[in-house]
Amino acid sequence: MDRSLSGRVVLVTGAARGIGEHTARLAARRGARVSLVGLEPDRLAALATDLGPEHAWFAADVTDQAALGAAVAQTVARFGGIDVVVANAGVANRGTIAIGDIEAMVRTVEVNLIGVMRTAAATAEALIERRGYLLIVSSAAAYAALPGMAAYCASKAGVEHFGNAIRLELAHRGVAVGTAHPSWIDTDLVRDAKEDLPAFAESLDRLPGPMARTVSVEACAAAFVRAIERRQRRVYVPRMVGAVAAVRSLLVGPLADRAIGRQARTSVPLMEEQVRNLGRGFGRTTALPDPPPGTDHRAGRAAGGAGDPG
Repeated sequence: MDRSLSGRVVLVTGAARGIGEHTARLAARRGARVSLVGLEPDRLAALATDLGPEHAWFAADVTDQAALGAAVAQTVARFGGIDVVVANAGVANRGTIAIGDIEAMVRTVEVNLIGVMRTAAATAEALIERRGYLLIVSSAAAYAALPGMAAYCASKAGVEHFGNAIRLELAHRGVAVGTAHPSWIDTDLVRDAKEDLPAFAESLDRLPGPMARTVSVEACAAAFVRAIERRQRRVYVPRMVGAVAAVRSLLVGPLADRAIGRQARTSVPLMEEQVRNLGRGFGRTTALPDPPPGTDHRAGRAAGGAGDPG
């Protein structure tokens, strides 16, 4: 049975743009009061203003437990509680293990996996109080290994299994946990990756079935909101990703290694050369915290917002 979002409080991380922004917009249209959490205060403030005075925003890095805790506490103080959390914030680094920036790879895991853990921990008490729902964003990339996406694939596989475990931990408290598995979504993050690395874009076009399809961000947000209303255990975007999940063992087996490996012998050297020329570890619209004084690494800082490519 679907549960109305009218009057319910929905906290969304990575809400400044992309999937997070559009999920927040649709939830608000369904009557939810939305708490927008992210790294881009200007965009968050503009979105909150656009949605109306019954919504709020809070700047926080999902890898910073104190900042997350403050955002959650302020959300509860403002709205009286939290019914739904969408742990959406995510990034995708550039490069391979041989020539990529290791700090960018580590940051990808910190945001995508550790950030989800921190978000779940920060909101657990509030969700238990309301017998709420936690939707954590994994990816179709949890099911397949793609060259140039080692940290991203690893982080999203970790997110899925983290969700599987905490679902069992929270069930007796009345909290439902779902994992979302989008494929490629038409967000700034995905467009940046294709623009930065033409060899990567060409490789994606050769993937089979839903793994090559790009879905509109509006369709992805609609699937997420539908999952919230139904407290779904899994949500696939597009739905055919569910078929990919069913044969996931084949996607990391020797036959897949041979098939993808043949293409990788050509595409990976091209991609690595493009990464060298790029000179940065993330896309132009990926929001990153300011590096510590004296830090000088290729991950750098770019303006923009976190969101998940799927």
